[in-house]
Amino acid sequence: MNLTKEQQAILDGEKGDVLARIMKTLIRYGELFGADAMVPVTSKYNHLVTSFGLKALKPVYELMDKLIEAGNLSTQKFSADPRPLDSNVPSNFLQNFIFKNFMYSRQEEYEVQLNQLGLMEKDAFTCTCYMDEVGNTPAMGEVLSWSESSAVVYANSVLGARCNRNSGIIDLMGSVLGYVPYFGLLTDEGRKAKWIVKIETTKKPEAQLLGSAIGMKVMEDVPYIVGLDKWLGGELNDAAKTYLKDFGAATASNGAVGLYHVENITPEAVQMGESLIEEGAQVYVVDDAELERVYKSYPVIWKNKEARPKLCFMGCPHMSLEQLTDWTGKIQEALKAEGKTKVCIPTVFTAAPAVLKKFEETPYAAILKETGVITSYICPLMYMNNPLSEKMPVITSSNKLRTYTSARYYTDAEILEQITKGGGK
Repeated sequence: MNLTKEQQAILDGEKGDVLARIMKTLIRYGELFGADAMVPVTSKYNHLVTSFGLKALKPVYELMDKLIEAGNLSTQKFSADPRPLDSNVPSNFLQNFIFKNFMYSRQEEYEVQLNQLGLMEKDAFTCTCYMDEVGNTPAMGEVLSWSESSAVVYANSVLGARCNRNSGIIDLMGSVLGYVPYFGLLTDEGRKAKWIVKIETTKKPEAQLLGSAIGMKVMEDVPYIVGLDKWLGGELNDAAKTYLKDFGAATASNGAVGLYHVENITPEAVQMGESLIEEGAQVYVVDDAELERVYKSYPVIWKNKEARPKLCFMGCPHMSLEQLTDWTGKIQEALKAEGKTKVCIPTVFTAAPAVLKKFEETPYAAILKETGVITSYICPLMYMNNPLSEKMPVITSSNKLRTYTSARYYTDAEILEQITKGGGK
């Protein structure tokens, strides 16, 4: 590793033993991936994936204490992934007992540590920290130290920032140190596409389904997507960003994609076009039949596959303001057509606290509340990690939630039908 004089001084312990250990850890981490240098973290804010006070994370809490005691706080203010608990979300006595006594028993004291280390603000807990309402939106070309997979792929692809798919705590170390190892998606070469994905569907493909198909095909490689701009309107507006948020999360969770390029849409594709494609790139064609094949390949792991859903989660990653308002209109219209006023299945829409606050200022909030839909800042994945929640028949249109939990995937249209008409499929 070629270190600058300042970096070498940190490694030699001139700024304390704790910072020296962090430098040593990040050097080893970088060398595993062929990095030969450390580069400065240039974003204004960081984002941490570890937001939950799991009892099993004792080493993390000990590390946090050491950082705080040594005064090695984050060089940046940071946001963190969603909180794991919210009393507004339906749960029974036994579920709550497990949540509070066996799973997230250290949540309150952990949040105290996060605040001491440099949390942006009290409610800066969301996986969609890049949204305008939250305020952690990196600029094109900025170097980040993030690890939340859906946020990393969004920052790299939609914003043109630069960040590797790091692991939890590595994100914090990079922020405390102010440097990260230079490899992978931080480099120009690492951002080249090894796949050309041609979209040949007859209608706008479901974001989560398309992302799943591409993620499972290209795995950790970078895809250059052609033909999607036709369905996104040819510009990177709020609707396109919302679509790419969900699309990217599926590529990252169903595969390991950290960056994608969409022709004529994402910033690097607009600037550099096909020069981003490596010579000899493989081709993957996505048409209606391919999406149907992928959808039918999803396993249903409910004990009773015909069970009536007991809960619906929407928002993994967290919903945008546009999604909240759009879904409010859809539900209101669908319920009216059925002669109903309330949804048939307990339904939770999750979003960043800052987005929910903005939503409450709109007339849509009262309308959605009347339908019986619950809004929450919770992490659906953390809720589903409870063994009692895992046994529940839960439905979602999130491919990330489907991948990591027992939740069953349906398209947006199917979700709308089930929560307004009732019944299972």
